[in-house]
Amino acid sequence: MKRKRYLSPESVSRRNFLKGIGACVALPAFHSLMPSKLLAASSALEAATTSTGAPLRTAFVMFPNGAIPARWWPEGVGRDFVFNETLRPLEKQRENLQVLSGLDHENAKPGNDGGGDHARGNGVYLTGVRLNKSATDIRAGISIDQAMANEVGHLTRFPSLELSCDARRQSSNCDSGYSCAYQYNISWQDEHTPMTPESNPRLVFERMFGAGDHGERAESARRRMMGRRSLLDFVMDDARRMQKRLGWEDKEKLDQYLTGVRDVELRIQKAEQFGPNVDPKLPTPNGIPDSHVEYVDLMYDMMLLAFKTDSTRIATFVLGHDGDNRSFSQIGISEGHHDLSHHQNNEDRVNKVAAIDRWYVERFAAFLDRLDAEKDLDGNSILHNSRIVYGSGNADGNIHSHDNLPIILAGAGGGTLNTGRYVKHGAKPMTNLFLSLADQAGVAGLERFGDSTGRLGNI
Repeated sequence: MKRKRYLSPESVSRRNFLKGIGACVALPAFHSLMPSKLLAASSALEAATTSTGAPLRTAFVMFPNGAIPARWWPEGVGRDFVFNETLRPLEKQRENLQVLSGLDHENAKPGNDGGGDHARGNGVYLTGVRLNKSATDIRAGISIDQAMANEVGHLTRFPSLELSCDARRQSSNCDSGYSCAYQYNISWQDEHTPMTPESNPRLVFERMFGAGDHGERAESARRRMMGRRSLLDFVMDDARRMQKRLGWEDKEKLDQYLTGVRDVELRIQKAEQFGPNVDPKLPTPNGIPDSHVEYVDLMYDMMLLAFKTDSTRIATFVLGHDGDNRSFSQIGISEGHHDLSHHQNNEDRVNKVAAIDRWYVERFAAFLDRLDAEKDLDGNSILHNSRIVYGSGNADGNIHSHDNLPIILAGAGGGTLNTGRYVKHGAKPMTNLFLSLADQAGVAGLERFGDSTGRLGNI
């Protein structure tokens, strides 16, 4: 019988894709199979693993437009708390997470910059710095995920993974004079360079494992790598010839360009060092599903698969940029999310926003369930050996506040985190949490981050 090469939409549904994840063997996670150059970096390796030797994963997930505070925060405190209606879908994972209140982003507030809370909500979420208000002169700061990736990213095939469910992106001016780079990115390599997230699950999958069917992907990845190397060789040769004819100003521009080219070359060298990735017995996703439920779940699956195969230990996921005006027909809401978030305490609009908040939490809870069901190298679950920060850069979308952000910290960090609690931290910078997470990830010499005032205790 001739092998089927083109898969029907039914055969690549998120459900069937997830069923196949169990067939993946996370070979790159075994220390004995790691390249010797990686094992030589013993201090970094220890920092990037749990006390049992399993990989320590970190992810930051952002949902848009804040939440309805009265429906979000639990009743009670410490271990004696009761989930409110928005967070109730997390009841099954209660003992594997912390609800954190009192975390603020001072630099997301207007200050002297006026409007643009949505752009600041995104750009400040993982950087904690004051953004330069401009559509062209982009200046933010390194994000905490990239600070971690700089320390431990060499241990995996990809230093970090950036995902998004924003398939359509704008350019130039997005929010009251802020560049769209701020509004569509939460991960930043440095103050000028956002890490653009991928919104197509097919491209994410092919980047990790190669194109084609199972059995074809390693060769496909090898050919793609050779093609990129040939292209880089051509670019470098052409640049060297051109350099002799340029003035000093143009030479400076060319040097900046070549720096980016060399970064690509280093990534290719790293891929060659690791060799072929595992080849999951899974169909390649067709692309972006029509159903937004399947879309979100499939992107969560991409993150799960990346963690399970130890393709990366650092990930970010933008469920929707702050200011996103998506409607939610799947739960009977035809109005746009952002429009509804300015509810002015209208009960009907408040109820609809709360329903959207809960919908996002339901998808997150389902992801945590899948992480918890996956056994890691040490016999614990992947969720146990992870730190997953879920939250928004806006607190109350009705008034564009950035104090007391809605934040959940899921996972036990390999046993280092005190889970199963609702913790009130008073008024502390969100970046204090980042410093504590960075310490656990082995980021050395990070005394401050953004507007931090110290480490966040009691996590």
